[in-house]
Amino acid sequence: MLCLLVPVRFPAQAAPPAPAAGGGVVSVAVAADFLHTLEHLGTAFARTGAGRLAITPGSTGKLYAQIRAGAPFDILLSADTATPLRLVRDKLAVATSRFTYARGRLVLWSRSARRVDGSGRVLASGRFRHLAIADPDTAPYGAAARNVLRRLGLWQRLQPRIVSGEDVGQTFEFAASGNAALAFVALAQIKDPGHAAGGSYWIVPQRLYPPINQQAVLLTRAAHNRAAAAFMRFLHGAAARTIIRQDGYGTD
Repeated sequence: MLCLLVPVRFPAQAAPPAPAAGGGVVSVAVAADFLHTLEHLGTAFARTGAGRLAITPGSTGKLYAQIRAGAPFDILLSADTATPLRLVRDKLAVATSRFTYARGRLVLWSRSARRVDGSGRVLASGRFRHLAIADPDTAPYGAAARNVLRRLGLWQRLQPRIVSGEDVGQTFEFAASGNAALAFVALAQIKDPGHAAGGSYWIVPQRLYPPINQQAVLLTRAAHNRAAAAFMRFLHGAAARTIIRQDGYGTD
């Protein structure tokens, strides 16, 4: 399990809210697409004095399984709405804490500057060897990609060319390394300056897949954790929403 401690560094674009009482380390399980944005948020949150984040990224499905198995997370930032609701029903999360923190956008991306056209016609052309998608059974962005291919009538036809990543982070790496010519990934991943993605991409029309509403939930084990509660409040605030939008997500 990968665990990252976010450095204490506050981005210039967001003003810090008033410090909250009681600092501490907040263990956050996060869907892979949101990892880099959470690092930005963690830097801003640390500046408030309310605490720091210890981050564990992964596919939403696998993070759910880890929580069910007793993983000591305080908060889940899911890439869907179903998983936080399931945790509430399992009595593993606080029902009143569940809310949509971001709305994801799916893109078809290639590291090649000329491969992906502005309407995704490359998918039907067959002029590629491998197409990477996240595991559609455990990763919401993978499920969205499968939905797009089905709507386009290409799911069965492209089966021999599809390679599956454990999550959308690994899927991005397949295309970034050249092991796949194309990949369905999150818009935020190719906007991330740390990736220096370049290449070409098609922003998939929303009509081709259900909205990727990404929800946060406070886990029951952290119901009385002041630092975890402070971070949940921070996620609702204007500074966090500005960072989230700048990284390529929608907010309500």
